[in-house]
Amino acid sequence: MTGQPTPAGAWKITFLLFLFMVVNFADKIVVNLAGVPIRADLKLDPEQFGFLGASFFFLFSISAIVVGFIVNRVATRWVLLVMAVIWSLAQFPMVGTVSFSTLVICRIILGAGEGPAFSVAAHAVYKWFPDEKRTLPTAILSQGSAFGVILAVPALNWLIVNYSWHHAFGALGVVGLFWVVAWAALGKEGPLVSTAAEVAGEVRIPYFNLLTSRTFVGCCAATFGAYWALSLGLTWFTSFIIEGLGFTQKDAGWITVLPWVFGATIVLLTGWFSQVMLAKGFTTRGARGVLGAAPLIVGGCILALLPYVSGAGLQVALLVVGSGLCGAIYVVCPPMLGEFTPVSQRGAVIAIYGAIYTLAGILAPLVMGSVIQRAATPLAGYMTGFTINAAIMVVSGLLGLLLLWPNTERARLAASATQPKFA
Repeated sequence: MTGQPTPAGAWKITFLLFLFMVVNFADKIVVNLAGVPIRADLKLDPEQFGFLGASFFFLFSISAIVVGFIVNRVATRWVLLVMAVIWSLAQFPMVGTVSFSTLVICRIILGAGEGPAFSVAAHAVYKWFPDEKRTLPTAILSQGSAFGVILAVPALNWLIVNYSWHHAFGALGVVGLFWVVAWAALGKEGPLVSTAAEVAGEVRIPYFNLLTSRTFVGCCAATFGAYWALSLGLTWFTSFIIEGLGFTQKDAGWITVLPWVFGATIVLLTGWFSQVMLAKGFTTRGARGVLGAAPLIVGGCILALLPYVSGAGLQVALLVVGSGLCGAIYVVCPPMLGEFTPVSQRGAVIAIYGAIYTLAGILAPLVMGSVIQRAATPLAGYMTGFTINAAIMVVSGLLGLLLLWPNTERARLAASATQPKFA
């Protein structure tokens, strides 16, 4: 632990980056929310809609890795600004009449712009907080995802119901440009960069050693399961509420918010409880690793009950709680990686971690679309898809419990550290 004080202005930057993530997830959720009218207007079958959901992630991982290395050398302030401009501009073609191909292309471009979002934002906020104070700001940053949905869904659904899904995309483009203006005026680079580098002695660890460490592998495996659930929520949840459970588009809007409200609570509690545990002397193995992985197992077991209960209310409750528990892992993994990764390599390592676990974003929508199309009824297909999700969550949580040992990782990797040979 560094014992450094938190610089003035750190929480202002955290709030701006929180808003950055709000816009990010509002952009993601719109296809899920407008899924039924989009499928009706463009005459898409379940597999095509699954392809549309997956298309967002086609360049997501590649972009995350490329930008992760860029932010090792370029100020995060400017990288964040360019990314937000790309998001905003990618929304406007959907305002008018649009073909399936155009919609897919715009989602691919949007995904490329948003792929590095969380990793770059986390790297940026870590320049404002020493290690022992990073879990709570990471939790707040993660809450941008929940609040992006909670705040955006009522407004976007109102536009969809009263106007069209085209207007929802246009509104998101305008909101993105507002954030660009705010960040251009107020965004700054954190002052802890040089201090942290001096503490680390400018020592570098070979990337192979970092990326094959058990904690890195454990973070990727555990978060993959969580992101599988999140990807289904971003693509198929509202369609399930309407087609599977029989709710109207209007009612589906407020139901869509529920998993994110519950998930927001889990994330904030995890961030707070993790820091309390650290303050009481728990190792980061317990305060971060176990605390993040165990809820995945519990959530998967809850989700596995979904096909065996009746009643729309109980089914929604199981889906909300089961998938919402996944949020804990997002809070703890970036700080764990930051524990043993040199500052000069942290942006790339967190980005590669994000690129790997978000591959679930390609697979999950496609798998769900495929099983729905081949099932006897849409409801049966949804239940099969959620059962697959439950199994993946349990396995990923078990792998997390087995592999997440950040407190011992640091000492082991230090032995492989080398002085940098290149600038």
